[in-house]
Amino acid sequence: MGFKAPKDITETACSIGAVKTQMKTDKLLLLGFLAGAFIAFGAQLAVTAAGGTGWGNFPGLQKLVFGGVFPVGLMLVVIAGSELFTGNCMFPTVSCLDKRATWSGLSRNWILVYIGNFAGSIFVAWFLSHETNLFAADPWHSYIGKIATAKVGLDWDVAFWRAVGCNWLVCLAVWMALSSEDIVGKIWAIWFPIMAFVCLGFEHSVANMFFIPAGIFQGCGVGWWEFIWHNLIPVTLGNIVGGGVFVGGIYWWIYLKDNNKAATPAQPAAKK
Repeated sequence: MGFKAPKDITETACSIGAVKTQMKTDKLLLLGFLAGAFIAFGAQLAVTAAGGTGWGNFPGLQKLVFGGVFPVGLMLVVIAGSELFTGNCMFPTVSCLDKRATWSGLSRNWILVYIGNFAGSIFVAWFLSHETNLFAADPWHSYIGKIATAKVGLDWDVAFWRAVGCNWLVCLAVWMALSSEDIVGKIWAIWFPIMAFVCLGFEHSVANMFFIPAGIFQGCGVGWWEFIWHNLIPVTLGNIVGGGVFVGGIYWWIYLKDNNKAATPAQPAAKK
């Protein structure tokens, strides 16, 4: 069972990112909607499984269950195919740094995919969680409320740095999945880093588009402005840094930056 070397992964990511910046608006919105829904499915499963364990006095074990099932969301994103904002913090960044895509194309991709992700997450939070009464009874009712309240209670700097750590690991999961042509290999590459970020309590902007609205719909006392200002904005900024700088930017610098120099024809020495 073979896999791509790190340099080949970087080249693949660069090519993928260039394509993403050129996709049509309707496709970005629809694929963004799917990714938001897929991540919400993983979050919904995590709340159902971990919230129902009754392991409140054993928070480490409860977090392990939560993190152990959440990765199904990114598996759906990567294998079924969709556009996820957090992963796209990495892909187009590599392409833009390598001058194979434009920064305006990156901005367009981020904006449209972010809108699609939000719509997909809210759809699952309202129609497939609230309207189906999945979290109507305890322990799930109080558990989703506790999650939402804790997330909006974070200080800006704490939320930002937790988001950096989150998307560093999320993008590494996607990065390693690129190395494998085998579905089983992709699943294992995704599972460990995603399990790690969730168990560590890091912050994922798209997942929070489900967690916090789901808590709001259950009447946890959190307002929409609190959600946006105290969590979504700092977490989004941290996710951009985590994926764009610590994965896309660093690997581009290591593996592709010097290639551009080598591709530039040497200038003849000036005659004296």
